Amino acid sequence: MRKIYLIGEIGINHNGDLKLAKEIIDLAKNSGFNAVKFQKRDPDVSVPNYKKNEIKNSPWGNITYLEYKKKIEFGQKEYDEINKYCKKLKIEWFTSVWDVPSLKFMMKYKPKFHKVASSMITNKKLLENIAKTKIKTFVSTGMSSMTEIDNAIKIFKRYKCPIIPMHSVSIYPCPLEKLNLKMINTLKSKYKCSVGYSGHEMNVTPSVQAAILGADYIERHITTDRALWGTDQAASLGPDGIKLLRNLVDKVVLAEGDGKKKIYDEERSKLKTMKYW
Repeated sequence: MRKIYLIGEIGINHNGDLKLAKEIIDLAKNSGFNAVKFQKRDPDVSVPNYKKNEIKNSPWGNITYLEYKKKIEFGQKEYDEINKYCKKLKIEWFTSVWDVPSLKFMMKYKPKFHKVASSMITNKKLLENIAKTKIKTFVSTGMSSMTEIDNAIKIFKRYKCPIIPMHSVSIYPCPLEKLNLKMINTLKSKYKCSVGYSGHEMNVTPSVQAAILGADYIERHITTDRALWGTDQAASLGPDGIKLLRNLVDKVVLAEGDGKKKIYDEERSKLKTMKYW
């Protein structure tokens, strides 16, 4: 049987609090997730100039958008602790990197995976630098055309870097009628590779459907409390949903079988009671 790889996207749901980050890691581990993922930025590089001085209401008061991004950004001290903590719990961790300095920063931790966020799929310089590492990379495909996805895939193929396209719709939270889950089949058929799903809906059902459609990797935003402050909390799974997802996708795989016709002993016994000729 295939084993669906579950990624808990902590992202920025930790709100700059290492203690909260560890609590979410615990949730993922105890619920049978395979990995947790964070986001790594150099705000001075990755925040567009026009947004840097925008005023944002935050738990730290009304501050500029750049200040807000720096408040919630983990640095070496925090990631050293996260690295140690995840090794202790025996759960993988990695990040989506939003700029080249962040990629260089993360390489010191020797990650098993990289992730390209949907909004970065046309950042050619970033993609080329990630592809050169030859580390398996998940690429989310929200906000992008098929041409843009093709161009990104070509970069990774050029550098012979393993890639997992992730179907995604970048609406937080995403309504059911816009999930377009059949794109999982489209990506799998077009690129002849394993495909994943990165969901931003408010419940587990679409992720289970993604598993049925053939997604081998499923990434969901996770949190300890969906009512917490933050842009991604409402599109995240809380503790109950996190536990439910692992249970349900495992049942999906168990029910798939191998596609080879067989007659079970229980069927033979049943047939004996019905066959009169």
